[in-house]
Amino acid sequence: MSMIDELRDIVRSDAVRFGKFILASGKESDLYVDLRKVTLLPKGAFLIGSIIYDMIKDRPVEAIGGLTLGADPIAVATSLIAYQNGREIAAFLVRKEKKDHGMKNAVEGPVRSGQKVVIVDDVITSGSSTITAIEQAEAAGLSVDLVIAVLDRMEGGKANIEALGHEVRTLLTRKDL
Repeated sequence: MSMIDELRDIVRSDAVRFGKFILASGKESDLYVDLRKVTLLPKGAFLIGSIIYDMIKDRPVEAIGGLTLGADPIAVATSLIAYQNGREIAAFLVRKEKKDHGMKNAVEGPVRSGQKVVIVDDVITSGSSTITAIEQAEAAGLSVDLVIAVLDRMEGGKANIEALGHEVRTLLTRKDL
């Protein structure tokens, strides 16, 4: 069984719920996917980090991150897999709102202006959370090389992100569930 097949099976069994739900976007859906139930499992983190590392290992990127909270375990897992493979790809996080004290950073972690980065997200619905992460990363001087989501709900978010000129890849789509 491939890693992507294993991931799909874990997502199906541990993260997918059917019913009537209100999503972060405010939309109603018959499907809720709580990927933290997978990204915070050792096996889930390993599979996601390994699959994403394989997608980015030949790209000239120096860091990986996205909007906290969904992206954090994905970025760290990928960073660790990269390190195990002899590559340093730092993890970073993007705050939902800039801090109003200290350094007042929206982007936290060992990144600096000019670096090429990958933006990750757990689930793309409308794309608004991912777009926020992209905008904050770019405002901090980072150059977004690629956007990767674990799951595309296939509700227009991928197209919204691509309309901004970013390449978007996903590990799974709603069809896989």
